[in-house]
Amino acid sequence: MIPRYARPDMVAIWSPETKFRIWYEIEAHACDAMANLGVIPRENAEAVWKAKDVEFDVDRIDEIEAVTKHDVIAFLTHLAEHVGSDEARFVHQGMTSSDVLDTCFNVQLTRAADLLLVGMDKLLAALKKRALEHKDTVRVGRSHGIHAEPTTMGLTFARFYAEMDRNRARLVAAREEIATGAISGAVGTFANIDPSVEEHVCEQLGLNPEPISTQVIPRDRHAMFFATLGVIASSIENVATEIRHMQRTEVLEGAEFFSMGQKGSSAMPHKKNPVLTENLTGLARLVRMSVIPAMENVALWHERDISHSSVERGIGPDATVTLDFALHRLAGVIDKMLVFPQNMLDNMNKFPGLVMSQRVLLALTQAGVSREDAYSMVQRNALKVWEERLDFRELLLADADVVAALGEDGVNEKFDMGYHTKHVDTIFKRVFGE
Repeated sequence: MIPRYARPDMVAIWSPETKFRIWYEIEAHACDAMANLGVIPRENAEAVWKAKDVEFDVDRIDEIEAVTKHDVIAFLTHLAEHVGSDEARFVHQGMTSSDVLDTCFNVQLTRAADLLLVGMDKLLAALKKRALEHKDTVRVGRSHGIHAEPTTMGLTFARFYAEMDRNRARLVAAREEIATGAISGAVGTFANIDPSVEEHVCEQLGLNPEPISTQVIPRDRHAMFFATLGVIASSIENVATEIRHMQRTEVLEGAEFFSMGQKGSSAMPHKKNPVLTENLTGLARLVRMSVIPAMENVALWHERDISHSSVERGIGPDATVTLDFALHRLAGVIDKMLVFPQNMLDNMNKFPGLVMSQRVLLALTQAGVSREDAYSMVQRNALKVWEERLDFRELLLADADVVAALGEDGVNEKFDMGYHTKHVDTIFKRVFGE
């Protein structure tokens, strides 16, 4: 996580100040619940709330931790400095450090998910706008990087919209799965703290009680959360790679917006490079770096160990901050992206008419020609287009076998571009419901 690829709202979720504020709220709400049960005096629970407006001193907590070698104890010591040692003596009663750490971590992850959903909605809106704008803008579809058959630029944007919409649903599910808290005490048995305390704390923090924890919340939840972030990052790379391809000089069907005063190269003044989408490809790799460690965190010893802890201190902020930045960057790229319809047609016509080969093949088989013979008839003409840049339709009209099977009008009819776009409305209705 570096400032270059970070947005302030997401960074704030992972700041020490935010972490300690959540820790405080967990402890204070737990005291309230214990007071309701009569386990601790009401006045002690109320005394903890004296610190509700305190800005906890991160440096002071670090100073205490340097001696205690324990972060939660350092925080509780600092809290007692504000509340009073006698008033704070019931804070953390029956709890273990993981109750605070795990519940806080999941609060942070749910808040991060909420910000990521805002970014996804922004990206979806940009993709939908461009899809509708270029619904009928014809371009050649490619398979293996080679011209295949006509499609539209709108369908390209719609395809990415549908993919991101699936990712949004995945993120909503991952947020729900991670939104659990545990205040269950040592090894998760509630021996020293009543389950109702957990229920109260979770309710106050917008979480669900973890059905069964050990001394930690089960890490399969976190594995699924980070795996979802990895899938979203891969989809971002999918879109970015398509744009990078379109911006190649030999293709130039679309390009990132190039602002006044922008420089593409320190050496070559003519350059306009797809730097934003190249950057997004790299950021996607960073987000995916968190997935395997999160999965390896699932297997902990017995009721707990802390092999997961150092990992999560890194991947929690790094993955969410990076993905948040990437979503907003991609939304901006899509919104301002340049599209060149004439270049799309020019590219398709570099090998005149060749993209209609399947339609001619099918017509020949429907006219009674065997598939093997039909394929041979079409391919022998298609190869001349590849090799000599001749016009495919003219070659077919000069082929006696083809004309005998289809007639001249039959051949000409197979070059109607509308044939390939006739179901665009149907696809758009499936994707956008309108």
